[in-house]
Amino acid sequence: MNKAIEIKDLIKSYPNFTLNIKNLTINKGTIVGLIGENGAGKTTLIKCLLNIITNYKGNIKLLNKEDIGVVLDNMFFPDILNPQDIAIIMHDIYKTWDNDLYYNYLDRFNINKKEQIKKLSTGTKKKLEIATALAHKPKLLILDEPTSGLDPIIRREILDIFLDFMQDENNTILLSTHITSDLEHISDQIIFINKGNIILNESRDDILDNYGILKCRKEEFNNISKEDIISYQKNRYDYQILIKDKKTIKKKYPNFIIDNITLEDLMVLKLKGEK
Repeated sequence: MNKAIEIKDLIKSYPNFTLNIKNLTINKGTIVGLIGENGAGKTTLIKCLLNIITNYKGNIKLLNKEDIGVVLDNMFFPDILNPQDIAIIMHDIYKTWDNDLYYNYLDRFNINKKEQIKKLSTGTKKKLEIATALAHKPKLLILDEPTSGLDPIIRREILDIFLDFMQDENNTILLSTHITSDLEHISDQIIFINKGNIILNESRDDILDNYGILKCRKEEFNNISKEDIISYQKNRYDYQILIKDKKTIKKKYPNFIIDNITLEDLMVLKLKGEK
């Protein structure tokens, strides 16, 4: 089986929100970025995957609990513990727990093994979660904002650790983050969720290579065919138009500027742009 995660007809409803994932497969050996604004359903999806939320409809298949490493947005260790206590607890929970690997990560992250968690900074707590998630040698990492609260240097170090983890071609990462530039560095696939639905599921390379932003003056906007416009924003002096298939669009409109796109640009134009 080459699938790390398989979802069919997943529905989780709240009074003002419904997560509705018809069909989603995440293959082994891939880093998948999960993007969307706050309240889009990313954390609800992750909690369903981890069986934190159980009263949903549909079918979810993923690896055994022993093979899953988790970093959630909110710290889940009691404040009175210290990293040394965590090692003792996790050794009893996971058969594959590796104390040497764990303490190597603590040293690498400059984490005091005897410091109470309540005394650690937000960034250090996050690094502790990541060390704990990796120390039992999982095959699937499910990460909710794993680099939030970290400075750019530590963030890059964490991303490098994730890439090291992916040296095993059977390992997989599902990474939900608002820091979309991180995903531009390491992800293979991007899943974009909005209002509980997947509105885009494409490879990172296809998104960055094919999508673009066409810029034109207001008086030129009506010359752009509606079928070429995914969405657009009016600015004070020009229009910014989200387009797909940059090469074709460039041939069709040779006199217009077409800029490359970032994942942040894509999110803003798809969610806030007019259609």
